[in-house]
Amino acid sequence: MAPARGRHAGWSPAGVRLDAREAEAGQRRVAGGLRARGLGPGDRVLVSLAPTPDVVVLVLGATRSGVVPVMVNPDLLPHERAVVEADAEAALVVDHPRVAAALLDGPPEAVADAPLVRPMHLTSGTTGRPKGVWFGAPDERAGAAWVEEETTLWGFADDDLHLVCGPLHHSAPLRFAAMTLLAGGDVIVPPSFSTATFAAALAEGVTTTFVVPAHLQRLLGPGGGGGEGFDGSSLRLLAHAGAPCPEPLKRLAIATFGPSVLWEFYGATEGQCTACDTPTWLERPGTVGRARPGRSLAVDDDGAVWCRVPPHARFEYWRDEAATAAAWRGDAFTVGDAGHLDADGHLFLEGRRGEIIITGGVNVAPLEVERALGTCPGVHDVAVFGLEDERWGERVCAAVVGVATAAQVVAHAATTLAPHKRPKQVLVVPAIPRNANGKVRRDTLAADLGLSS
Repeated sequence: MAPARGRHAGWSPAGVRLDAREAEAGQRRVAGGLRARGLGPGDRVLVSLAPTPDVVVLVLGATRSGVVPVMVNPDLLPHERAVVEADAEAALVVDHPRVAAALLDGPPEAVADAPLVRPMHLTSGTTGRPKGVWFGAPDERAGAAWVEEETTLWGFADDDLHLVCGPLHHSAPLRFAAMTLLAGGDVIVPPSFSTATFAAALAEGVTTTFVVPAHLQRLLGPGGGGGEGFDGSSLRLLAHAGAPCPEPLKRLAIATFGPSVLWEFYGATEGQCTACDTPTWLERPGTVGRARPGRSLAVDDDGAVWCRVPPHARFEYWRDEAATAAAWRGDAFTVGDAGHLDADGHLFLEGRRGEIIITGGVNVAPLEVERALGTCPGVHDVAVFGLEDERWGERVCAAVVGVATAAQVVAHAATTLAPHKRPKQVLVVPAIPRNANGKVRRDTLAADLGLSS
């Protein structure tokens, strides 16, 4: 999968650059700093910081000494963070660069070769209070298996240069950065994501990055120049996930960065399920791929997607036995996504089971409608949702961004969708409201757009 590589060193104009040797020394100091404050294996430290290389070093230093970082959005208000802090029973709160700097200046101590624990991330909480995803007590074999699985799948190596594009309190951006450093590669953390910093990182020779479709929209959409001027020749891996990627945007990304570079995967904070290279997607547009190695997929009679995982990927929801029990059947878990598998085991997502629109007694999957409307000329972004309707129970509605008119979208739907799937209401909007993960909040979208039933 990887093209020829070159060794990288030094400072990047795209942001702060961290090399693996510096990171390794920093992790040992963090381990000593935590020990000096009385923290040991199984304890939890709340991390609420803006993204910098220090965050990755702190997390790795903690996990390789058995201390669990609880990753919290630094934008939370104090009373919101206090709830998480109390629930996690955090032994230490790192919420200011000074606190992080003090840990990074601790007395060096030995750390395990691989993380003994995994960070605890919070679910997005779209259906209620956020839940902590807990992978259990320190376990050296489980940690080594996790690192080996990620490294084998994505090919992390000591000559990689990884660009962080997302918040480090989210699982995927942190995971890709950490795995790169553990493999001996370097990491760039920009002060914020922008077309300019992305282009500068490409010029620096970045080999890997992870983005969500909202990033691709900024890079390749009308405001980003359609990708002109990007030299992606150094890239061997541009992975995207976190939200559905509209087909026109996906095809533009393939044309810009190349079919050997772009990969998609499906997963959640709770665990990773699939991986999909570009040739597979081109053969089956809309798929998120087959089960990644060591895992398998199934869809139950209700359309829920279940992913069977190895023991090292077993999780529970922190102090929530009921939610944990609902998520698992044997060694397979679900996060409530709906979908279907084709004859060869390729997964096609249809949204959350609770997001299915029932109109006139017939089920409509918002993602299917979005994929169809996304091919309408002049549509740059689209979100489909349901609104209560006296006649239909629910009516299919679409919010679109672009130069296409509502009438043009309706006409396009008439040629691409069965009648019950066509939107009965189309709203042209400047932007689709999304959460920090780049995901559409369908449960609040109508209100966010100022609509009512």
